[in-house]
Amino acid sequence: MNAGGRLAVYGLGLVVAFGGAFGLAQIIVPTSVVGDWTKGAEMKDHDAHGAPATATDDSAGVAATALKGLSLSIDGYVLSPVDAPAEVGVAGELSFQIQDPAGTPITEYATAHDKDLHLIVARSDGSEFRHVHPTLDESTGTWSLPWEWTEAGTYRVFADFTPAGADAPSLTLTRTVQVAGDFSPVAPQPTRVAEVDGFTVSLDGDLEAGAARDLVLTVTRDGDPVTELEPYLGAFGHLVALREGDLAYLHVHAEGDEPEAGETSGPEIAFAAEAPTAGRYLLYLDFQVDGQVHTAEFVLEAAHHDDGATESDSGSHDDGH
Repeated sequence: MNAGGRLAVYGLGLVVAFGGAFGLAQIIVPTSVVGDWTKGAEMKDHDAHGAPATATDDSAGVAATALKGLSLSIDGYVLSPVDAPAEVGVAGELSFQIQDPAGTPITEYATAHDKDLHLIVARSDGSEFRHVHPTLDESTGTWSLPWEWTEAGTYRVFADFTPAGADAPSLTLTRTVQVAGDFSPVAPQPTRVAEVDGFTVSLDGDLEAGAARDLVLTVTRDGDPVTELEPYLGAFGHLVALREGDLAYLHVHAEGDEPEAGETSGPEIAFAAEAPTAGRYLLYLDFQVDGQVHTAEFVLEAAHHDDGATESDSGSHDDGH
């Protein structure tokens, strides 16, 4: 395998956002599920930090103290309300602030994976996904970028960042945004092949609850292997997985040394991933070729962990999925 190497989970922000098209229900997470989520949470380059409880249920309190990215506020840091167009088809701006425990907008951040802040926006059914990088106005502490919604619905906005300073926590904060318009829910079906911008990306491997499994993504164009994958955010591939229904959030990234400028790789991008629970997961792979970032989307079912499985079973799957 080329310099793409194996990818490993570099940050684990598990965000539980229960809700329908235009509203959220109270967050309640069974303790057993929390145990699965937090297993193996000490990942490369990111720390797991607690969050204040957002529900009175005891199990939710356990989740809040164990999981990253569960709330709009963690360790006193707060994601302000998100200002964005209120309906589909209206060009405008999406903006927000990150405030410190004293209520002051933060203006200095530590760079992580080439950016000071990563913004991920996903609709509740997972059918709309964007991973973008807004611009910071250092005079006001406001992050912003041009924005227009193409589909109505309930969206979760995830801000992933690390404030500047020694021992500052790596955080994922989240807010909900409602977008008015005709809503057409989507039920994604399992798929291992994605067609995007003339590229074909195929996925080999399986997800399993509570067990690390190998996944390999292969990029081709017109039937030929693509070996011109360029570094993007400090790696040759960047993956986000959302659990269908509640949008539990799993962030993965390449392990190993950061690629050198001008270095290329491909056609394979490999990583190890561990699903927090069984269920359906929506995967979004960002890769870059010729300076252009493309996003390939997949849907996988994560099976329950089989304690009797051997190490050699890792990554095997039924091609009929």
